[in-house]
Amino acid sequence: MTDFLLVAWVSALIEMRRFGWMLGLGKPWTPGEKLKLLFAGYNGTRNTGSDVRVQEMLRQVRHILGAENADFSVMTQNFAHSKGYFEGTRQVHLPDVYPPFLFREVGQNHGVVACEGSMFKSKFANALTTMMIGSLGLAAAENKLSVGYGGEAGHMDRLVESMCARYVKDSLVITRNVESQRLLSSLGIPTELGTDTAWTFEPHPPEYAGKVLRETGWDEKTPILVLCPIHPYVWPVEASILKYMARATTGAYKDSQYRTVYFFQSGAEVDRKYSQYISGFTTATQAFLQRHRVFPILVAMERLDADACRKIAEQIPGTPVFTSDDYDMFQLVSILRACSFMVSSRYHGIVTCMPNLVASAGVTMDERIQNLMRERGHEQLMLSVDDPELESKLSEVMETLVKEAEGVREGIGRTVVRNLKGMARMGMFLENVVHRQYPDFPIRSGVLSWEDYLPPLSKNLLQLMERYDSVPATLAAAH
Repeated sequence: MTDFLLVAWVSALIEMRRFGWMLGLGKPWTPGEKLKLLFAGYNGTRNTGSDVRVQEMLRQVRHILGAENADFSVMTQNFAHSKGYFEGTRQVHLPDVYPPFLFREVGQNHGVVACEGSMFKSKFANALTTMMIGSLGLAAAENKLSVGYGGEAGHMDRLVESMCARYVKDSLVITRNVESQRLLSSLGIPTELGTDTAWTFEPHPPEYAGKVLRETGWDEKTPILVLCPIHPYVWPVEASILKYMARATTGAYKDSQYRTVYFFQSGAEVDRKYSQYISGFTTATQAFLQRHRVFPILVAMERLDADACRKIAEQIPGTPVFTSDDYDMFQLVSILRACSFMVSSRYHGIVTCMPNLVASAGVTMDERIQNLMRERGHEQLMLSVDDPELESKLSEVMETLVKEAEGVREGIGRTVVRNLKGMARMGMFLENVVHRQYPDFPIRSGVLSWEDYLPPLSKNLLQLMERYDSVPATLAAAH
């Protein structure tokens, strides 16, 4: 019922905005003023993947459109958690009850770029998907720029799927894989194929990670094994007025409350599955440590992952735990890239360490890691969180990482360069849609190299391109 009310509320605001635009209300972009874009996403919660994505999205779009021509705003749920992020961008507070905020903030901008990776799916929270649809729909209702950038689509509940088909059909969604493109195209939504936007991210230099790791007992010589576990079974988060009222009056649902009216999944079955997942991770790692001399660490890419990390660390005494609560994205990714081997249930744990060719395997709860491993040609390095034989299969996968490390790293290197080109194509698509929406906006012209559609690249990425890019390419800026 709460999802229905939220969808109805946001849908009504979109219709109201559309009606107002038909009556001549609203302020369109005019030549000579900066193009004001709102980047709508799930930031300010210390979710490292979400923050890295948006950091690079902002850098890329600013590079393409020109800092002198554009003015960006980005949503944050907590200014303290996003302090020092998104340089040159205004941060605006996203409240838990967001429809009035969306209505106001989208109206003050000339367009919306939806940022969330899990953009259209019910796996995590219908409220989040409704927010993404609402952001795009409100912009499209006033004939403004409306772009989903590097998003992914999966199963949506019927109510949300219907809303998506209705209000995103006048937007452009650049997906990060073919599977998402097919799903959205079946709903009549215009799409282009792109990728994730985290590929160009540059963390603190290796010296930072070396210092931090030495302080936890690393000897600088032993290969590092990093684990990035999660709690796979608390999703989706659901809005519930009844639970909120019970929490306020009786104290019930304390442990499952995410915040305000949003609650995690809970109960005996959730606890049982979670315990099995933790046990599989822990026992496989213990066996691996008996066979190989490695230095294990645990990394919580999202604040919610800290519980899983600490539960595993209790069974492997002396294992350092690094959490996104204590380390920002520049610090945490630097630590990841110092590792030799990774087992991760976090998609961006894998993506952000790939530029350093860390040999990685995935234990996945949805299609994101599955799609990435398929693209890399490493289906043998992927397992499901609810595999009944997780312990034994994960042990085999970890052995494969060691035995086939060189080949795995070659596949990773080629995938990084391929995705850099995909990210460049995204930039070209964005530039084209800005030009179509606002023909007088100053856009570059001529024949450009694909690198011109990326933000400035690190020395490491330039070396990977030189090593793995056998077919240099140019992109014609067709306006």
